[in-house]
Amino acid sequence: MAEAFQFELVSPERLLVSEKIESVVIPATEGEMTVMANHAPVMTTVKPGVVTVKTVGGQEERYVVFGGFADILPTGCTLLAESATAVKHIDRADLAQRIQDAREDVADAKDDHSRTKAEEFLHQLTTLEGAVIPA
Repeated sequence: MAEAFQFELVSPERLLVSEKIESVVIPATEGEMTVMANHAPVMTTVKPGVVTVKTVGGQEERYVVFGGFADILPTGCTLLAESATAVKHIDRADLAQRIQDAREDVADAKDDHSRTKAEEFLHQLTTLEGAVIPA
Protein backbone atom coordinates (compact mmCIF):
# COMPACT_ATOMS: atom_id res chain seq x y z
CA MET A 1 0.00 0.00 0.00
CA ALA A 2 1.28 3.45 -0.92
CA GLU A 3 2.10 5.99 1.75
CA ALA A 4 -0.74 8.44 2.46
CA PHE A 5 -0.48 12.22 2.32
CA GLN A 6 -2.81 15.15 2.95
CA PHE A 7 -4.85 16.43 -0.03
CA GLU A 8 -7.21 19.38 -0.17
CA LEU A 9 -9.42 20.43 -3.07
CA VAL A 10 -10.82 23.89 -2.51
CA SER A 11 -13.11 26.06 -4.62
CA PRO A 12 -14.38 29.55 -3.78
CA GLU A 13 -17.72 27.98 -2.81
CA ARG A 14 -16.51 25.17 -0.53
CA LEU A 15 -13.91 22.67 0.61
CA LEU A 16 -14.59 19.53 -1.46
CA VAL A 17 -11.85 17.23 -0.12
CA SER A 18 -9.62 17.35 2.94
CA GLU A 19 -8.24 13.93 3.78
CA LYS A 20 -5.29 11.56 3.66
CA ILE A 21 -5.10 9.87 0.25
CA GLU A 22 -2.75 7.57 -1.71
CA SER A 23 -2.55 9.60 -4.94
CA VAL A 24 -4.18 12.29 -7.03
CA VAL A 25 -4.08 12.90 -10.79
CA ILE A 26 -4.18 16.61 -11.63
CA PRO A 27 -4.89 18.12 -15.07
CA ALA A 28 -1.90 20.46 -15.01
CA THR A 29 -1.50 22.97 -17.83
CA GLU A 30 1.59 21.17 -19.13
CA GLY A 31 -0.06 17.72 -18.91
CA GLU A 32 -1.58 15.37 -16.37
CA MET A 33 0.52 14.69 -13.32
CA THR A 34 0.18 12.07 -10.62
CA VAL A 35 1.04 13.22 -7.12
CA MET A 36 1.98 10.81 -4.35
CA ALA A 37 3.54 11.18 -0.90
CA ASN A 38 7.05 12.68 -0.89
CA HIS A 39 6.57 14.39 -4.27
CA ALA A 40 9.13 17.07 -5.07
CA PRO A 41 7.88 20.59 -4.26
CA VAL A 42 6.22 22.24 -7.26
CA MET A 43 3.50 24.72 -8.03
CA THR A 44 1.51 24.37 -11.25
CA THR A 45 -1.47 25.89 -12.97
CA VAL A 46 -4.46 23.66 -13.59
CA LYS A 47 -6.54 23.54 -16.77
CA PRO A 48 -10.19 22.49 -16.99
CA GLY A 49 -10.33 18.74 -16.51
CA VAL A 50 -10.94 15.84 -14.16
CA VAL A 51 -9.09 15.37 -10.87
CA THR A 52 -8.95 11.71 -9.85
CA VAL A 53 -8.37 11.00 -6.16
CA LYS A 54 -7.37 7.53 -4.95
CA THR A 55 -8.37 7.17 -1.31
CA VAL A 56 -6.47 5.20 1.32
CA GLY A 57 -9.20 2.54 0.98
CA GLY A 58 -8.42 2.17 -2.74
CA GLN A 59 -11.57 3.87 -4.05
CA GLU A 60 -11.47 6.50 -6.78
CA GLU A 61 -13.32 9.80 -6.57
CA ARG A 62 -13.49 12.15 -9.55
CA TYR A 63 -13.99 15.91 -9.59
CA VAL A 64 -14.36 18.37 -12.46
CA VAL A 65 -12.26 21.54 -12.10
CA PHE A 66 -12.33 24.66 -14.26
CA GLY A 67 -8.82 26.00 -13.85
CA GLY A 68 -6.82 27.03 -10.81
CA PHE A 69 -3.45 26.04 -9.39
CA ALA A 70 -1.91 23.30 -7.26
CA ASP A 71 0.73 23.63 -4.55
CA ILE A 72 2.54 20.33 -4.10
CA LEU A 73 4.87 19.53 -1.20
CA PRO A 74 6.37 16.24 0.00
CA THR A 75 3.80 16.20 2.84
CA GLY A 76 0.71 17.18 0.90
CA CYS A 77 -1.05 18.85 -1.99
CA THR A 78 -3.54 21.71 -2.12
CA LEU A 79 -5.49 22.36 -5.31
CA LEU A 80 -7.22 25.74 -5.42
CA ALA A 81 -9.79 25.52 -8.21
CA GLU A 82 -11.60 28.41 -9.87
CA SER A 83 -14.67 26.15 -9.80
CA ALA A 84 -15.05 22.47 -8.88
CA THR A 85 -17.72 19.82 -8.44
CA ALA A 86 -17.91 16.05 -8.14
CA VAL A 87 -18.29 14.36 -11.55
CA LYS A 88 -21.51 12.71 -10.34
CA HIS A 89 -22.96 16.19 -9.72
CA ILE A 90 -21.87 17.79 -13.00
CA ASP A 91 -24.50 20.11 -14.42
CA ARG A 92 -24.78 19.42 -18.15
CA ALA A 93 -26.50 22.75 -18.78
CA ASP A 94 -23.72 24.67 -16.98
CA LEU A 95 -21.04 22.89 -19.00
CA ALA A 96 -22.95 23.52 -22.25
CA GLN A 97 -23.22 27.21 -21.33
CA ARG A 98 -19.49 27.43 -20.61
CA ILE A 99 -18.77 25.89 -24.02
CA GLN A 100 -21.15 28.32 -25.74
CA ASP A 101 -19.50 31.26 -23.94
CA ALA A 102 -16.07 30.00 -25.05
CA ARG A 103 -17.29 29.76 -28.67
CA GLU A 104 -18.45 33.36 -28.46
CA ASP A 105 -15.07 34.39 -27.05
CA VAL A 106 -13.38 32.79 -30.06
CA ALA A 107 -15.70 34.63 -32.45
CA ASP A 108 -15.24 37.96 -30.62
CA ALA A 109 -11.43 37.75 -30.30
CA LYS A 110 -9.78 41.02 -31.31
CA ASP A 111 -6.34 39.63 -32.18
CA ASP A 112 -4.51 36.36 -32.88
CA HIS A 113 -3.22 35.99 -29.32
CA SER A 114 -6.72 36.38 -27.83
CA ARG A 115 -8.19 34.01 -30.42
CA THR A 116 -5.54 31.37 -29.73
CA LYS A 117 -6.16 31.54 -25.96
CA ALA A 118 -9.94 31.33 -26.49
CA GLU A 119 -9.59 28.38 -28.88
CA GLU A 120 -7.34 26.58 -26.39
CA PHE A 121 -9.90 27.07 -23.60
CA LEU A 122 -12.74 25.91 -25.88
CA HIS A 123 -10.75 22.78 -26.77
CA GLN A 124 -10.16 22.05 -23.05
CA LEU A 125 -13.89 22.40 -22.32
CA THR A 126 -14.99 20.16 -25.19
CA THR A 127 -12.41 17.54 -24.18
CA LEU A 128 -13.72 17.75 -20.62
CA GLU A 129 -17.30 17.35 -21.86
CA GLY A 130 -16.31 14.16 -23.69
CA ALA A 131 -14.59 12.81 -20.57
CA VAL A 132 -17.45 13.31 -18.11
CA ILE A 133 -20.66 13.09 -20.13
CA PRO A 134 -21.43 9.76 -21.81
CA ALA A 135 -22.25 9.93 -25.52
